[in-house]
Amino acid sequence: MMAKRVLITGGAGFVGSHTADALLKAGHEVRIFDNLTPQVHHGKEPYIPDGAEFVFGDVRDPSKLSSVVRDADVIYHFAAAVGVGQSMYQISEYTSTNNLGTANLLQAILDTRATPEKIVVASSMSIYGEGKYLCRECGEMAPQPRPLEQLKSKNWETLCPTCGESLMPVPTREDKPLQCTSIYALSKKDQEEMTLLFGRTYQIPVVALRYFNIYGTRQSLSNPYTGVCAIFASRLMNRKAPVIFEDGQQMRDFVSVHDIVQANLLAMENSGANGQALNIGSGDPVTIREVATALSQALGVQVPAEITGKYRAGDVRHCFADITSASGLLGYRPRTNLKQGVEELVAWLESQQAKDSVDQAMQQLSVHGLVA
Repeated sequence: MMAKRVLITGGAGFVGSHTADALLKAGHEVRIFDNLTPQVHHGKEPYIPDGAEFVFGDVRDPSKLSSVVRDADVIYHFAAAVGVGQSMYQISEYTSTNNLGTANLLQAILDTRATPEKIVVASSMSIYGEGKYLCRECGEMAPQPRPLEQLKSKNWETLCPTCGESLMPVPTREDKPLQCTSIYALSKKDQEEMTLLFGRTYQIPVVALRYFNIYGTRQSLSNPYTGVCAIFASRLMNRKAPVIFEDGQQMRDFVSVHDIVQANLLAMENSGANGQALNIGSGDPVTIREVATALSQALGVQVPAEITGKYRAGDVRHCFADITSASGLLGYRPRTNLKQGVEELVAWLESQQAKDSVDQAMQQLSVHGLVA
């Protein structure tokens, strides 16, 4: 592939910086646009690789966006406020950053008459709400979120709305109806749909990648609303118990940041997924409790997880990816399993310090009635 001029919004962050590294290695020019939000960066030097151009700016600043989109061949739109729980009490912040920020990016492309060859937008598995399930009696289904009364009774498993039996989780495909259960999820859905609609209207190839639970090096360890692996690692590094909601048996799909980068570059290099939204995960479900145990063992910190028996607003029971479409359309193949990924993460953690802010985050959730 010929060298491209690539713009990455949010490019100093977790996924953005790893993607920038890979693009530079492949011979592309990279421009990073980021506001270095303190909750993510905590005053540390941002991960801006040698050879990349850095532009400080916020996606809520249309004029600054106009200055960086003009000559971009490819745009990766990663800039976003991230966190399910926090989004429920910082509604304006999340909506202005994610929804309005995306609108500003698309408006800047239009107003400057920029002609990107491809836009890749970061979407999220959170837009599914509950994953896909199978009832032995009633067949495959996409149930509604669990009722509040069921959660209060600590009956955690998702039940069949027809026969009332516990459902068996199965891989979630892209055609599952979307059920946003948080402001964050709703904003990611808007980011995805706005960008795909823009692409269809103006004949610009767009790919939306629905990332599942990403983990790996450079993930913010002091942000209590980041990925669960980083949150658990931060607790363990401070000799504190990882805090687990419900019973810890809820299943997720943990995918290495290296596999996310693989998908990002494949989306740029291939046309097979143009105009579509694709799941990007490992395809292998794992329980939250298993993740806490794997990190504890790898770190050599024998602090048992705290199983709270509480629930948070916006949480779902099970959701893991069917990656058939990404494999078929992009040639995406996950290369890093959880054991390998945790080993790499722990090796990196040896050089890091983590400020544990989970207790303060829990207090905020409690004050707003979002945890019970």
